[in-house]
Amino acid sequence: MTQVLVFFERVQEQLTPAQAELLTHADALGEVVVVTGSLPAAGRSGTGQSSTGQPSAAALAVQGVAGVLTGAEPVAAPILPPDPALAELIAAAAGELDPDLILGTDTPDSVDALAAAAVRLQAGLITGATGVTASGAATKTVLAGSWHTTAQISGENAGPLIATLRPNTASQPVPAAKEPDVVELEVAASSAVQVLEESELASSGRPALAEASTVVAFGRGVEGDLSLVEELADELNAALGASRVATDAGWIDHSAQVGQTGVTVSPQLYLSVGISGAVQQKAGMQTSGTIVAINKDEDAPVFEIADLGVVGDLNEVLPQLIEEIRARKG
Repeated sequence: MTQVLVFFERVQEQLTPAQAELLTHADALGEVVVVTGSLPAAGRSGTGQSSTGQPSAAALAVQGVAGVLTGAEPVAAPILPPDPALAELIAAAAGELDPDLILGTDTPDSVDALAAAAVRLQAGLITGATGVTASGAATKTVLAGSWHTTAQISGENAGPLIATLRPNTASQPVPAAKEPDVVELEVAASSAVQVLEESELASSGRPALAEASTVVAFGRGVEGDLSLVEELADELNAALGASRVATDAGWIDHSAQVGQTGVTVSPQLYLSVGISGAVQQKAGMQTSGTIVAINKDEDAPVFEIADLGVVGDLNEVLPQLIEEIRARKG
């Protein structure tokens, strides 16, 4: 049976949507063991182990997870720069299991840690994959989404295939009756990195942009007034994204930028509001399941890839759309 090692920087009381999807994908490939930098302490809230509580793997009690590996003490994540001990932890786990595949979520911190681990293991790394087979072949889109490729490592001494998978590519996992056992490896946080202070980011109450199943993205057309797109996003429980023009104008933080130089998203539903759809912007969203574009310019490039296009003033279209959504929700 294919041995799959799944890496998470940290596991909290609940899995993120991307983590849950990755476990579903891994379960379909073979036997799954999770390696993580930190686990919550049993019996209380928190994001890491402590001297007063044993690490809890309750969040990982899902179908297919055979076991959990972690360090002798928590390895801080995410931090800048990433703790090199994360790569050491992945390599140690690979030494214990000799996995055929090592998978992670497609986040910057996960990519950094897995890239360092790939060097240690002399293994191939593919980021941003949309699928991986049990034989070690990974599919992904390249060249701004205009081509689909399949890659596979080869060679007698090649290590395991290491790949990160984009979110919204699989269903949610099935809960399991038993919490998997946790085994601690002799890996500790690196002394080269010291966390001086942590502060929690203010929450908008919306899903994380890279993981959201629905995204409402806006551009120059909103002219700095986000009230309608925010209202629409809240009605759809959607993440809020933006074009580079909108983020450069200071209308929203740069972390919300969707595009070739921003975040790549692949939601089930992507609503483009007041965005022309230049190639740089399309590169970050054109693998979305369904694309709906609203723009007053009927020649806007975004209509070339949209599944549904609405030519009109967003200030007239969005209030009607919001009203209809509310009516259907009852």
